[in-house]
Amino acid sequence: MDETLPTTPIVSGKHHTEPSVFRPENLLREARRQKGLPDLRTPRVCVLDPDGDLVRHLVAQGRARLDPAWACYHTELHRFEDDGFEFGVVGCAVGAAFAVLIAEQLFASGCDLLLSMTSAGQLTTVGAPPPYFVLIDRALRDEGVSYHYLPPSEFSSAAGDLLNAVEGAFARLRAPVIRGATWTTDAPFRETAVQIAAMQARGLLAVEMEAAGLYAFAQAQGRRVLCFAHVTNQMGQVGDFEKGEADGAVDALSVLTAATSRLLRYDASAMGAEHGGSG
Repeated sequence: MDETLPTTPIVSGKHHTEPSVFRPENLLREARRQKGLPDLRTPRVCVLDPDGDLVRHLVAQGRARLDPAWACYHTELHRFEDDGFEFGVVGCAVGAAFAVLIAEQLFASGCDLLLSMTSAGQLTTVGAPPPYFVLIDRALRDEGVSYHYLPPSEFSSAAGDLLNAVEGAFARLRAPVIRGATWTTDAPFRETAVQIAAMQARGLLAVEMEAAGLYAFAQAQGRRVLCFAHVTNQMGQVGDFEKGEADGAVDALSVLTAATSRLLRYDASAMGAEHGGSG
């Protein structure tokens, strides 16, 4: 055993205030050079779709088109419109590390607001059986990537202004949207009975794989990210994973569009107040 290594390297020697040598802008610059791609901006609002259900649904309906200028080596980006808003969506970026890798590149490419819609397992009953949605206000940091962005703590949290902006935005939707905390894990097949009981005792609503990393990235980098969990299962019980119409894509899209409408209205109001105050 190398005695020079710290016993817990995931939380040691991170130097969070130091800039990274390897930057997403540099990666994308070289990818565009190699692939002969133009330097075009993504839509202002982008979506992470870890299960890929939303992407598959939109492509099958002929509503999404592949963005030929997206330079990422690992993913494809599709553009689509809903209720007058243009979105970019990346499918199948599962887990906090992959999600943050893509988030860095999206924000380096013109994204201003990133929404994540991941599937999740139910921890605490909320009065309605799955499927339903959780607006994640904070996520327990039981993954790895968040510790590269923020010092150790139990939770990483959504920005308060974003949470306040979407208050009441989902009241008329078909599927319930409940605000609460989740458990972010890197190891879904190591969700033991003891761990599950401990998370339930904390009042956590669901277990998912991205939010803690995305919120830590957002806080550290000053980016706007809001995460939702589509609670679709009770950790593999018989009859689980029934997501709803079009594998849950229809309801998920309604949540994302409602959030976007409210957040962009909030942006416009804030900009108007700023200009009014300076006039």
